[in-house]
Amino acid sequence: MAEDSEFFIKLAEGQTPRYLYIGCSDSRIPVNEVTGTGPGEIFVHRNIANMVVHTDMNLLSVLQYAVEVLKVKDIIVCGHYGCGGVAAAASNNQYGLIDNWLRNIKDVIRLHEHELEQIEDKEQRLRRLVELNIIEQVINLSKTSIIQNAMATDNPPKLYGLVYDLREGLLRDLNVNTETLSRYERIYGLKAEEATV
Repeated sequence: MAEDSEFFIKLAEGQTPRYLYIGCSDSRIPVNEVTGTGPGEIFVHRNIANMVVHTDMNLLSVLQYAVEVLKVKDIIVCGHYGCGGVAAAASNNQYGLIDNWLRNIKDVIRLHEHELEQIEDKEQRLRRLVELNIIEQVINLSKTSIIQNAMATDNPPKLYGLVYDLREGLLRDLNVNTETLSRYERIYGLKAEEATV
């Protein structure tokens, strides 16, 4: 209030965030500080290990609202090195209910098993798995009907995969290229059905 006496009045008028941020629930990552955004500038969804799971109605509801109502321009999937969820998925230990959620990361391990096996250092292998998980989640995002329908519009949102380094406090763009999915369009490509009257 001392800096801006109208702050809460303006905040209460509504939101028009430019970004949707899908990130990890880890408490060490303060989203607004990491992204340099203020209140009302970034719409946030968080879960264990920044997953985009096609059966997660919570994520899909947030995604649809962000894309279709808020008209966000950029969608970020952001993971972080030192992710406990990724490390748990890479282990052979049981943790309880969360094991079912972590199965999605085990699928990432299966898809990239050859590359991961080539990395001898355990910490470097986990860092690479964090990156691969982010990349796969951006790909999962691009396969949702919500994003596919948005891509058919004049102003579709851009998708990004970022990794946060807790030791440095820096974000790095993984330059995820969802264009490579075009070769699978016959499988994943969705077309909105025309409404019949």
